[in-house]
Amino acid sequence: MTRPYEIAVRAEAELGEGPTWDAAASRLLWIDILGSRLHSYDPATGRRTVRRTEQHVGAVKPRAGGGLVLNLRDGVGLLDPDGEFRWLHREPVPGRRANDAAVAPDGALWAGTMRYDEAPGGGTLSRVTGEGAVEVVLDDVTVSNGTGWSPDGRLMYYIDTPTRRIDVFDHADGRVSGRRTLAEIEEGAGFPDGLTVDADGCVWVALWAGGAVRRYTPQGRLDRVIDLPVPLVTACAFGGTGLSDLYVTTARTGLSDPPALAGSLFVVPGAGKGVAQPAFAG
Repeated sequence: MTRPYEIAVRAEAELGEGPTWDAAASRLLWIDILGSRLHSYDPATGRRTVRRTEQHVGAVKPRAGGGLVLNLRDGVGLLDPDGEFRWLHREPVPGRRANDAAVAPDGALWAGTMRYDEAPGGGTLSRVTGEGAVEVVLDDVTVSNGTGWSPDGRLMYYIDTPTRRIDVFDHADGRVSGRRTLAEIEEGAGFPDGLTVDADGCVWVALWAGGAVRRYTPQGRLDRVIDLPVPLVTACAFGGTGLSDLYVTTARTGLSDPPALAGSLFVVPGAGKGVAQPAFAG
């Protein structure tokens, strides 16, 4: 049987995460949270770059004016096109770090946090504008993870990993309401981690300790499963020509005998059709 995936980048990322297609540069961005590294990969040329960050990094996204925005341990920072770094919002909290983040249709960054010890309720989900204004949207989160919007922007999907749920909110003007469950991951199938939404409004979710990516319809029905040869599957995003290829990050942290490909970046060619993601408005 032909395997559905290919190895885009063979790596040993401790906690590979946050794949993001940078349309302006035609490259895939991803990070190693615990390795404090920012990776880029050009699928057309195979060119790769790695940049070390000064502290643990939870997410990276392109900025509308060039450069990158980083969700870091102590807050949200900006990398300018010339490589210079500056803080947009700095708020260090002992024992807490950044985790996944996503850019909303209006260009705001929705940035998640969690405690290193994963203490219940120790994390947050905040909305950060391009000017650096910060509003805490959810303040009782354990492991803030996948966040994404429906193609029309009217729904927001969200994962707090230990709940085992993919939740959905109504979204308008940077506000969310009406939280409810789209789907729940059954015992033994792993935990939901990062997510992305395709052009059909279906939600793709990576399964930590589940070795797979699943796709759920807007009605919450499971309609596709892609198995991978590693257990710790962390996040997924569409990229490449036509946004048809699904890139998947993985991890090896905590594994006593990690598989050879654990921590690599995978790609599923022609998996579907993604939606162009907005750049951060800062």
